[in-house]
Amino acid sequence: MKRAEGRKRLWLIPLGILAALLCVAGAYVGYVFLSYSRIPDFQALSVEGSAEETASLGVEYTAVSYNIGFGAYTPEFTFFMDGGSESWAASKESVVACVEGAAETALSFDPDIVLFQEVDTDSTRSYHVDEAEIIRAAFPGYDSAAAVNYHSAFLMYPLWRPHGASNSCLLTESAFDVTSALRRSFPIASGFKKFLDLDRCYSVCRIPVENGKELVVMNAHLSAYGTDSGQGEAQLEMLFADMAAEYEKGNYVICGGDFNHDFPGNSREALNPGTDEIYSWCQPLPGEILPDGFSVCADYSEGLVPSTRNTNIPYGPDSFTVILDGFIISDNVLCNGTQVVDTGFVYSDHNPVWMRFVLQ
Repeated sequence: MKRAEGRKRLWLIPLGILAALLCVAGAYVGYVFLSYSRIPDFQALSVEGSAEETASLGVEYTAVSYNIGFGAYTPEFTFFMDGGSESWAASKESVVACVEGAAETALSFDPDIVLFQEVDTDSTRSYHVDEAEIIRAAFPGYDSAAAVNYHSAFLMYPLWRPHGASNSCLLTESAFDVTSALRRSFPIASGFKKFLDLDRCYSVCRIPVENGKELVVMNAHLSAYGTDSGQGEAQLEMLFADMAAEYEKGNYVICGGDFNHDFPGNSREALNPGTDEIYSWCQPLPGEILPDGFSVCADYSEGLVPSTRNTNIPYGPDSFTVILDGFIISDNVLCNGTQVVDTGFVYSDHNPVWMRFVLQ
């Protein structure tokens, strides 16, 4: 009898452990759901800096777009959500070096406007380095506006090194006076997928032009994970509607960033001959929904150079590459040339894109 009771007690131990684990898991799921919230649409953004310049007609200016990959993506880095293994940057020192290198690269083009994406401000994955402050310090005299486009509760995945909490932004640097800035919230995935797609947005910065109109600069980063073609198109339709409304007012419109679509429409095939790899984030940009009076700047002066790589493996000859980044402009803005710059993905899983433009 005593022996039978002892065996019964032994069974209670694993059952107790299992019950405890289920309670912990349930509490964590509750924490994630309860902590979820979206930033309201039409949020006014603060503008830092002391730039006073007004944009002029007939003068050539330079804009740069650069997704810096939260300072983690050295050429060796692979990301767990792409089939790689890393969930954090290699070290705090590596993060600082990558962000400083990306900022210096952008500055080398003598830019008047720079649109940065994936700029962490306080994230586990980037050792809580405030990357926005590093970039602002590299651009003295520029106006600066940041829009939060990713913030999450502490994610316990992957188990070997949890991705943790993330706080990231779009950062616009302008040598012109930015009179106001606004954050617009993109439609995002529903259901559980929304936890992979937090607070996607674009920012709208207004710059005065000498003729009384405005140069409206939009910094965008469309969804990649947890999305589908319908959601991606809904985001573009919203963005394009805002662009068209500004153009109808007589303003000049430049929209740049990471569109998570094959930007020229043919870079997947051209850069990966014979590939059968298809990803939701590199479908062709649907030109049929581009509003009248706008064009995609994809006439590359030095030919096709990839703007991003898939991070399932370290960067090398076998890497899948595509062009996701670039600029869309209204037809009162003349594009005098654009190019993706081959940096060897030394500071990010993206290469920067520059565009020279003239307001007409």
